[in-house]
Amino acid sequence: MSVFEVRVAVGPADREACFAVRKEVFVVEQQVPAEIEYDAFDEVDAATVHVLAVGADGLPLGTGRLLYGPAAADRTGGDPSVGSLGRLAVSRAARGLGVGVALVRAIEEAARERGLAAVDLHAQTHATGFYERLGYVAYGAEFLDAGIGHRAMRRAL
Repeated sequence: MSVFEVRVAVGPADREACFAVRKEVFVVEQQVPAEIEYDAFDEVDAATVHVLAVGADGLPLGTGRLLYGPAAADRTGGDPSVGSLGRLAVSRAARGLGVGVALVRAIEEAARERGLAAVDLHAQTHATGFYERLGYVAYGAEFLDAGIGHRAMRRAL
């Protein structure tokens, strides 16, 4: 039996749980300014899917989101068949349990359900090996986002 479950976030309580994990990981741990961590795509929108991992005790362990359609256009070169995986975060206490892998796979499944052919992401440079093990391929030069090195990566579904 798994020590956590991953599900599509529904309702305000799930979304707040997603934001709590992102605050812990990005704002507190990585010192990303809150004003750039949260954006218009965090609003309830038909072109955004948030996923949430929760422990057996119901506490949030991780989150991620999928943007697709026009919401993903600037991240995918305008290709409507490509979704954008982003804001993947796993709380420090849950790292090493497979939460990140389960979140990525849940986002990929959400992309398939929406008829997408591939998923793009902007990986923090230190995390490219994680995504490579999941089948993502880096392309383009390294770039800075929020002062942190990133690489664009893509995986066909």
